[in-house]
Amino acid sequence: MANEKKVSILGCGWLGLPVAEKLLTSGYEVNGSTTTPTKLTLLADKGIKPFLIDLAAASTLENLPTFLNSQYLMVSFPPGLRAGNGENYRQQIEILGQAIAVSPVQNILFISSTAVYPDVNRVVTEAEELETYQAHNILLQAEALLRQFSGKSTTIVRMAGLVGGARQAGRFLAGKQNIPNPEAPVNLIHLNDCIGLVTAIFKQEKWGEIYNGCADEHPTRKDFYTAAAQKLNLPLPHFAPVSPADGFKIISNQKIKKDLGYRFNYPDPMFFI
Repeated sequence: MANEKKVSILGCGWLGLPVAEKLLTSGYEVNGSTTTPTKLTLLADKGIKPFLIDLAAASTLENLPTFLNSQYLMVSFPPGLRAGNGENYRQQIEILGQAIAVSPVQNILFISSTAVYPDVNRVVTEAEELETYQAHNILLQAEALLRQFSGKSTTIVRMAGLVGGARQAGRFLAGKQNIPNPEAPVNLIHLNDCIGLVTAIFKQEKWGEIYNGCADEHPTRKDFYTAAAQKLNLPLPHFAPVSPADGFKIISNQKIKKDLGYRFNYPDPMFFI
């Protein structure tokens, strides 16, 4: 039987690696995967059992059964949607789900995105009806596929825009011209809170849930990205005039705060920068 405090983290990157380090300090044994051979030593040096796994490369799939020899699994790897890799991502989730189904894994934490929600010009919660958008939304499909194929108790965390660590918000739009939607509220979350939410879910055993991970406050796109560029002494972004076609959404974080008793360390994105 797998160690009850053993977790496998698929994707030890911007979020997966610091979560692995945090769980190690809490007494978990951690398997960690990377798609980069040169990163295996880094993982091992941190006390993480390293695995080379690329769901798009058949040659590494033989490592999956040993990697999945845990009670808990965190899935945290980017879908590559901007690079047009959506269909590949869907196939990779199917492969993963089938492997999980025959593994000792009992509980899954899947890192998704608030990009699953359309711009509906109001506050959105986890109870939003999204079925009509699923045919065109790879992330929504991935959420459903992982639960369907794995058959395991899965918690989904839909993270807002990711900021912190190497992801410096001031660089995102610096110097760009004619940026649309200047008055739209931003939905962001700091790395520190991503780690805090994920580790709280593991420790409190909050399975079978869907949560939004997003800071409390929502400054406008123009205010936030202008201040972020100024902080780094980078060229300021220039925004287009407000248009009647501009849409927005405000991501609610009330459920995750209530369920986990969590207080955000960075509740206001203006203090991320």
